[in-house]
Amino acid sequence: MSYIKCENLILGYEGVPVAQNISFDVRKGDYLCILGENGAGKSTLMKTLLGLTSLMGGSILYGDGLEGYEIGYLPQQTFVQKDFPASVWEIVLSGALSKCGRRPFFGKEEKELAEQNLRRMDIWELKRECYRNLSGGQQQRVLLARALCASSKLLVLDEPVTGLDPKATAEFYQLIKDLNNEGLTIIMVSHDIHAAVKYASHVLHVEKEQSFFGTAREYVKSDFWKDIGGDVQ
Repeated sequence: MSYIKCENLILGYEGVPVAQNISFDVRKGDYLCILGENGAGKSTLMKTLLGLTSLMGGSILYGDGLEGYEIGYLPQQTFVQKDFPASVWEIVLSGALSKCGRRPFFGKEEKELAEQNLRRMDIWELKRECYRNLSGGQQQRVLLARALCASSKLLVLDEPVTGLDPKATAEFYQLIKDLNNEGLTIIMVSHDIHAAVKYASHVLHVEKEQSFFGTAREYVKSDFWKDIGGDVQ
C-alpha cells in the first residue's frame, strides 16, 4: 500500500494550470527524486502534497497509516531565513511542536527527540550557536534535524543543496541516502539529474503536458533522459 498515491494531477495557481497529467505513488522506504525544468511545477507539486496549495484536478490519496502531520518538510531557504536570529536548539526543538498536543510548552520527550536528531546530524556541539552564523551546510543540517523532529516516516525536501559548495552538497546527498537506508521515505525536488539516478530509487520527471514516473534504472533508458542530454546507459 502507498503512503501517497497521485492520479492525473493538474497543478496551478488561481485557476491557471502549470502542469498536468501527473501520476505517481510513493511507498514506504522509497526515495523519489522529482526533476524538471524551472517553471515545470515541481515546487507547486510539493506544496500541493503538503496541503499548502489547492489541487486543480486529479486525486491525492494518503495511506499505509501516514497522517498529514507525519510529513517532515525542508523548504527552499530564502535570504531572510538564512539570517534568522535564533539558536540551533530553538530551531530544532520547534520541529517537535506538533507532538506537544495542547501543552503550551515542550516536555522531556520533545527535548530528548531534539537532542537525538542534533546528534544524529552531528551538530550537537552547535546547539547554542546562532543559526545565522552557521555555514550553509550546517544550516541545512539544522533544518534537517528540525524536519526529523516532525516526522520519522516521510521527509519532503525542496532543492535542499541550492547554494551549497560541492563538498557540502556531496555530504548532504550522502546524509539523505543514509536516512533512506535507515527506513525513512524521501521525496526530494532537485535539478541534479546525475545525483537523482545515483541515489534515488524512483524518478518523477515533470513537464507541463506530460511526465515520467518509474525507477531510476527505467528513467535512464527513457526518452526523457535522452532529451536532457543524459549519459548513454
